[in-house]
Amino acid sequence: MKEIVIIDSGGANIASLVYALKRLKTKSILTTDSEVIKNANRVLLPGVGAAKDAMHRLKSAGLVDVIRNLTQPVLGICLGMQLLCESSEEEDVECIGIIPGVVSKLNASPDKPVPNMGWCSTNIMVKNNIFRNIKNKSFFYYIHSYALPLSQFTIASAKHDEPFSAVIQKNNFFATQFHPERSSDVGSKLLANFLV
Repeated sequence: MKEIVIIDSGGANIASLVYALKRLKTKSILTTDSEVIKNANRVLLPGVGAAKDAMHRLKSAGLVDVIRNLTQPVLGICLGMQLLCESSEEEDVECIGIIPGVVSKLNASPDKPVPNMGWCSTNIMVKNNIFRNIKNKSFFYYIHSYALPLSQFTIASAKHDEPFSAVIQKNNFFATQFHPERSSDVGSKLLANFLV
């Protein structure tokens, strides 16, 4: 059986993601080896922190074109989702460019501070196997200051000051702005659905 690969993007959420996969009795490999990534059954791109630093790590490892050309299912998580987009307003950085759109800073208000941190209701907009056995308006755990506005690739949304893309899909590329590995049972269900 081919492996489940986590791209080592240096994010602080990698350990919790590995543990979440272990709870699903799924073995994973953490790597920047392009051949291992290309031959994986499923690929996860996690990330926490600044887009510019993460893109620098991916470029230094020669992985930007590797990721662009993957044909197996890929799941970006949090910053990993933002990296799959065209660019980010955060330090005006060019990203991988798979998902059209520019990641923009969340609007702050007295009752909506930035970063958006905590459990948010998530609205499923498009029926998709990644949501199998997940109820609409389920709560997932978010921590982010930037987000992708709603677009034709948005399959679930959440709201801070304004609605934003919570889950996106384009072809074999999926991504979540929330952290499924920190989202209790509902997050485990989403990860399990991706792995099927």
